[in-house]
Amino acid sequence: MTKDEKYIARCLQLAKNGFNNAAPNPMVGAVIVHNDRVIGEGYHVRCGEAHAEVNAIRSVKEESLLKESTIYVSLEPCSHYGKTPPCADLIIEKQIPKVVVGCMDPFSLVAGRGIEKLRNAGIEVKVGVLEEECQHLIRRFITFNTQKRPYITLKWAESADGFIDVLRTDGHPILLSSPLTSMIVHKRRAEHKAILVGRRTALLDNPSLTTRNWYGENPIRLVIDKDLTLPRELQLFNGQVKTLVFTQQDVTSVQNSVEFVRLDFSRNILPQIMEVLYQRKVQSVLVEGGSTLLQSFIEDDLWDEVYIETSPIMLKAGVKAPQMKDKCIFLTDNNFGRNIRYALNRPSTRGKQGK
Repeated sequence: MTKDEKYIARCLQLAKNGFNNAAPNPMVGAVIVHNDRVIGEGYHVRCGEAHAEVNAIRSVKEESLLKESTIYVSLEPCSHYGKTPPCADLIIEKQIPKVVVGCMDPFSLVAGRGIEKLRNAGIEVKVGVLEEECQHLIRRFITFNTQKRPYITLKWAESADGFIDVLRTDGHPILLSSPLTSMIVHKRRAEHKAILVGRRTALLDNPSLTTRNWYGENPIRLVIDKDLTLPRELQLFNGQVKTLVFTQQDVTSVQNSVEFVRLDFSRNILPQIMEVLYQRKVQSVLVEGGSTLLQSFIEDDLWDEVYIETSPIMLKAGVKAPQMKDKCIFLTDNNFGRNIRYALNRPSTRGKQGK
């Protein structure tokens, strides 16, 4: 590992501290180095607050050293006025002579302009150190800004023989997850802005779709109910968490934190749902629906990550688990006493950018 890679790796470590609070902004870390000694560090703690570069500069005790230092940052410094002033301007103001950047910013208001501004000010800028790692860290932010839709994670648990449930008409689903893996599911919920289920899952399982077994904000609940036939007594409608109901009915009112969104069910509704969520700046969505809903995302190639938990339980019959396409490459993890398969779909968050 080169010196530059070492410090960008530290930027990535710092950036992860903002995982639950930085969104919809990207996670970013910054390190300031003087004569191969770290004199300042920072990360983007929370959306609307100071960026990583600002926090790193503020942490330096001897400001005079900045004129002889290098600032490492996992993402290109911003060049526009948003909720905070441009970080590129602050770097220029402090006369930091060199900037090392992990990856360029895909956000249209930055997209190379920060680097250009720094270079025009006579600052040496190096771009593309641990680029793939930096892009992977902010893959949700990149997908949202380049694909114009939320980052989509599919999740389900299946039996050892490939079923996700028995055929039933009651509200007692088969428990395929262990207490530990169930807690991990709640952790994933806390890591997403919204969670989506279909009508059948809402009706039969009556889920609350909250993060009650993990610390973190509850995701926005999304449910598809074409004809508005779901009983109002379901937990989804208890008013504790904001809920969007996608329907073909012409209902515009908001009732008890429940909002109805009309879709055209004569067309594919998934792109319509993605457009609604994009316009509402929902950056990530976890799909926990039944087999039909999950399979529709797979068939449309409309997903970015998938988590599949395989239980040792044999069901022998029931609702078949979704089937991934042949091109899907899984990474297998046998932690938690279960076979957890994980895959990343698209390479859109990777690839080389101009130096």
